[in-house]
Amino acid sequence: MKNLIFIALLCWGGMTAWAQSSEETNKERAGYEQPYHPEEDGDKRISELLKQAKKERKKVLVQIGGNWCIWCLRFNHLVTTNPELKTILDKKYVFYHLNFSPENKNEKAFAKYGNPGAQFGYPAFLILNAKGEVLFTQKSEDLESGKGYDTKKVKKFLQGRL
Repeated sequence: MKNLIFIALLCWGGMTAWAQSSEETNKERAGYEQPYHPEEDGDKRISELLKQAKKERKKVLVQIGGNWCIWCLRFNHLVTTNPELKTILDKKYVFYHLNFSPENKNEKAFAKYGNPGAQFGYPAFLILNAKGEVLFTQKSEDLESGKGYDTKKVKKFLQGRL
């Protein structure tokens, strides 16, 4: 009987901790820009961005994930609000958020470019040249630190030195 009570308390405590964690994550998520557009045709949009990249002599940085993904939002927030990272991003890349969610799995885009998120988790990153060739794939966890991202590692990634 003591074991049963102990197990019940463990389950209750775990559920309470999960609910608090989920509530905190939802609050955090609400404070960030929602850069993914589930209704968008990712393949069509990438084709447009490749033309832009060619014209501007840049690469396309594709961040794969969704507004449901707190790590996706954290990365976007860091690279768009940190002045040093934003400068590198704007100078070298056309930045795009390729949605992956139940509403839109963007299967055509993933058939063409691959979906490293399926293997590594989300977000995952692709760097494409102006011809649409995948130059580099990056998993998020290599850039993470604690509950955020390591700015130095992200800088190296954006500079192509990771």
